[in-house]
Amino acid sequence: MKEKLKEKIITLETTPPKLPTIDLMIEKINKSGALDYIDGFSTTDCPLSKLKYNSIIAAFKLQEKFKKPVIATMTMRDRNKIALQSDLLGANDLGVRNILAITGDPASMSDQPKTKAVVEGSSILLLEIIRAFNNGMDYSGKEFKIKPKPITAFAVSNSYAKNFSSIEKKIYKKIKNYAAAIITQPVYDIEIVKKLLEIKKNITDEFNDERKNAEIILGFFPITKLKTAQFLHSHVPGIYVPDSLIEKLIKAHKISEEEEYKIGLEFSRNLFQKLLKIHPKIHIMTANRFEIVKELF
Repeated sequence: MKEKLKEKIITLETTPPKLPTIDLMIEKINKSGALDYIDGFSTTDCPLSKLKYNSIIAAFKLQEKFKKPVIATMTMRDRNKIALQSDLLGANDLGVRNILAITGDPASMSDQPKTKAVVEGSSILLLEIIRAFNNGMDYSGKEFKIKPKPITAFAVSNSYAKNFSSIEKKIYKKIKNYAAAIITQPVYDIEIVKKLLEIKKNITDEFNDERKNAEIILGFFPITKLKTAQFLHSHVPGIYVPDSLIEKLIKAHKISEEEEYKIGLEFSRNLFQKLLKIHPKIHIMTANRFEIVKELF
């Protein structure tokens, strides 16, 4: 996937179910029509600390089924250094070598009783481990008898802050630790997109090695409901939803659900098309509503 980052790339987030199989999710993707528009997938790792099917195995199955690259998310929440490296070794053997490093949601949010986090560090630690693997050694510095195949590391970032210097510092730290691309939280404003791209350029201009080629992948979550816009605006840090969109959705909501969906989709499609022209590297998040992807094109 590293080579694709130089060109247009559209990825689709998938959240594996709380089931012993992802066959139903695969069937849903097949029926959605999304495959004609995307270059790859990502698999989430028990978001909101809720029990789900394993992200690495899901990534392997999606790659095998659709012959498209998949980014497997790995959280720091559930793994110490031994588990992180063990999972990376297994993933490497399966051909799952695009890894999204995140800290993960708090274990206190879990649907499982008395769950405790196993956080030995932030996502930076996982980026450091991946760097060691790419140099043929484990985190302790011991060389592997068989060098792992190259891993492409991804990381995440907020897309908005009142003071963008905080975002710049975090992106800098992740690119410094060899994240090949930063996937942002959903964006809903072109000026914010321009600011994020400016930040990325300022950072990558400081490097003279592979880090100079690090990319921003814009997160995009289509909004088709008023409650979604209000939730993202009020309860999800690091995302900016324009007041003008919320006002339009309030008016549409008073008319009918159909009008609300129409207005939301129209805004989402128009914005998505603008993003394609400005920076065609986009990560689509749909909460597994895969059928909406074709509506954006």
